[in-house]
Amino acid sequence: MPHATAPLDLVTSVATGELGIVDLTFTLSPDFPVIVLPPELGQAAAIRIEEISHYDSRGPAAYWNNVSFSEHAGTHFDAPIHWFTGRDLPSNSVETMPVEHMIAPACVIDCSQSAQADADFLLTVSAVETWEAQHGAIPPRCWVFLRTDWSKRTGRDYANLRDDGAHTPGPDASVIRWLVEQRDVLGFGTETIGTDAGQAGHFQPPYPAHHYLHGAGRYGLQCLCNLDKLPAKGATIIAAPLKIRNGSGSPLRVLALVSKCSSAD
Repeated sequence: MPHATAPLDLVTSVATGELGIVDLTFTLSPDFPVIVLPPELGQAAAIRIEEISHYDSRGPAAYWNNVSFSEHAGTHFDAPIHWFTGRDLPSNSVETMPVEHMIAPACVIDCSQSAQADADFLLTVSAVETWEAQHGAIPPRCWVFLRTDWSKRTGRDYANLRDDGAHTPGPDASVIRWLVEQRDVLGFGTETIGTDAGQAGHFQPPYPAHHYLHGAGRYGLQCLCNLDKLPAKGATIIAAPLKIRNGSGSPLRVLALVSKCSSAD
């Protein structure tokens, strides 16, 4: 049984510092922005935290809160059922998705300089092929994270809403389809509020990351942070969404396991 001690080895590696843990999660709070859709559509609820008691007359021994939020608030997970292209797939909700998909390797494509120069920057197939020429091919069933350093922005700069909607970076339609069909990725992650670019409603098809990822039974992660602390290859991602009945997604804690021998490029 050569792999019998693997879980214990993992715990030991963390305890000894050989393996580091990077938190890729924003704090869930009422101050964190949620996605804003065209006014004729339904809107995601704001994050609310309501105190129940704080060692007082409402409960002298306890401090606790009621919390409410959209499934797609804060650092969150998108399941295939979230989009019409994935609505008829099996095991398409956060309740039914295979648990083995919650732990997977990641490739991090650094486009931070391009995104700083252009809020509407789009990742292309050519850019990914250039990355692969340096780091090797993207392996199947891994996460691909688009690093833009967008998570370093705050407030209105983070949502970057203008009269014609959000202006934030993301993938173009061809690259997201290519990643699914040619690289068999498990999912795609971003530092922005959505896996799609802010202006992706005007793409063909509209919101192609949602369209192609979820239509193929793949996943999305958004509102990630600390991607600058990950290597281009070598991190292992733990992303376990809440088990919501028929849930289309959920806020979650996203952790990256990184060897101390690895370094961010």
